[in-house]
Amino acid sequence: MIDLFYWPTPNGHKITIFLEEAGLPYTIHPVNIGKGEQFNPEFLKIGPNNRMPAIVDHTPADGGAPVSVFESGAILLYLAEKTGQFISHDLRSRVATLEWLFWQMGGLGPMAGQNHHFSIYAPEKIPYAIDRYVKETNRLYGVLNRRLEGRDFIAGALSIADMACYPWIVPHERQGQNLDDFPNIKRWFGAIKARPAVVTAYAKGAAISTVPSVNDESRKILFGQTAQNVTPKA
Repeated sequence: MIDLFYWPTPNGHKITIFLEEAGLPYTIHPVNIGKGEQFNPEFLKIGPNNRMPAIVDHTPADGGAPVSVFESGAILLYLAEKTGQFISHDLRSRVATLEWLFWQMGGLGPMAGQNHHFSIYAPEKIPYAIDRYVKETNRLYGVLNRRLEGRDFIAGALSIADMACYPWIVPHERQGQNLDDFPNIKRWFGAIKARPAVVTAYAKGAAISTVPSVNDESRKILFGQTAQNVTPKA
C-alpha cells in the first residue's frame, strides 16, 4: 500500500497518473497547500522541502521498513523501479526516459511555474518577467514538439517522462501557449488525456478540490516562505 500526500497540482497529478496506470493500491492524504498544511511537522518528516507530493511505501521491494520519498521526479523513478513499469530495461530507452524526466524537472516545470506566478499570481504585473517566462515556456514547448516528431510518446513507449510532462501542458492556455502551434504536442496531449488512468487521476483530484490554491489568504503562505517555515516547532 502506498500513502500519497497530495494536492491536485501538476506535480501531484504526476503521481496519481502513475499509480492509476500501474494499478497500485494507494490512499490519498490531502495536503492543502493553500492552508499551509505542507508545513505541519508530521508532513515535514517525509517532505522536508515543504512541498507535496510525497509518498510512504509500506511494502518496499526489500521487504523492510516503510520507505518515504519526496520530490515528484524521485517518486516516479522509485515507483517505476519498484514495479518494473514505465521505464525500459533497454539501456538507450532508459537513458531517454531519464533525460526527459530531468528535462521536465529542471526546465518545463520550473519555467512554467514562474510563468504561472508572474502572469497570474504576482500582485504586481511586471511586463519583463511575464514576457521572459512566457517566451521560455514557448521555447520549451518547441523542444518537446520536436522530440515528439514521429513518436507516440516521449521515450518510445509510455513512460514516466510522459507522466511528468503531461500535467505541465494541461494549463497551456494559462501559460500563453496555443497547442495549434505545436501539432506533435497536440496529438500526444490528446492521446494522454483520453487514457482511462489519466481521466481517473484527474477526477480524484477534482473530488478533493477544484478551488485554486492561490487567493488573497494563501498568497503569503505560498509565496512568503523563508527558512523559518521548514523548521518544525517543538
